[in-house]
Amino acid sequence: MKKIKLGTKKWFGMTSLAAVLVLGACSGGGGSSSSASGSDASLGDQVAHKITGIDPGAGIMNATQKAIDDYGLSDWTLLESSSAAMTASLDKAIKKKEPIIVTGWTPHWMFAKYDLKYLEDPKKSYGEAEEIHTIARLGLKEDKPEAYQFLDNFQWTEDEMGEIMVAIQEGTAPEKAAADFAEAHPDRIAEWTDGIAPVSGDTITLALVNWDSEVASTNLAKYVLHEKLGYTVKELQVDAGPMWLGVAQGDADATLAAWLPLTHADYWAKYQDKVEDLGANMTGVKTGLVVPAYVEATSIEDLVDGK
Repeated sequence: MKKIKLGTKKWFGMTSLAAVLVLGACSGGGGSSSSASGSDASLGDQVAHKITGIDPGAGIMNATQKAIDDYGLSDWTLLESSSAAMTASLDKAIKKKEPIIVTGWTPHWMFAKYDLKYLEDPKKSYGEAEEIHTIARLGLKEDKPEAYQFLDNFQWTEDEMGEIMVAIQEGTAPEKAAADFAEAHPDRIAEWTDGIAPVSGDTITLALVNWDSEVASTNLAKYVLHEKLGYTVKELQVDAGPMWLGVAQGDADATLAAWLPLTHADYWAKYQDKVEDLGANMTGVKTGLVVPAYVEATSIEDLVDGK
């Protein structure tokens, strides 16, 4: 069984689609951009000491709670919502030029659409740059060697993923966005499938969390496995915990959505002896607190009232 091999797979270079309850902007005390730059009110007062988060239990939510503790932000509240609700709140705030603080990560289409910045994290609450790994159930190599080889070969870049994410965000169905990417980049598909003989109708199940990045990667893998390698592909869309458990138990064959070493650290510690790590399918990814570029704050330390 392979262990985590951080940084061992090459990458080349940019940045959850279920029905959700779209929340209103969570910046309850938000002012205008002029108030952000000229008012005596602290940034905390302007956003009612609220950070707009995503799904409860997500690794980035745990890291954000750690940041709240590390920086002494005891008067701040981390709001639980979803990826879609978070970006809806961000969009609403930006249209009004209001300050807002959200939990963010790259790759994500919002960095292509909006002028955003990460708040510096001198205490390293969010750790260093992460990687997205492909994790397989034990025995997949023996049971489905063709699928295993493709998943082991698969690696891509933020720019490439961004093509699919932006297309989906603009209204293209995920399956169509993945197919369009494959047709536009035949050399990449050939690289991932080189020397792999197609099968005839075998079934494979891919688990994923409902993040834009994972929807993009899973739909592209689904396209290649089905159209080029002959598999019937099922998707198992769940939260992060059930995703890892599903692969560990064999309910899913693999996932391309394991964020390591920080975001899914607890799941890796729990299941590392029950899964196989195929290495990074993308490197240099990042998580942290994100604000619009017009917000004057540059560091999480700036969220402490009086600074």
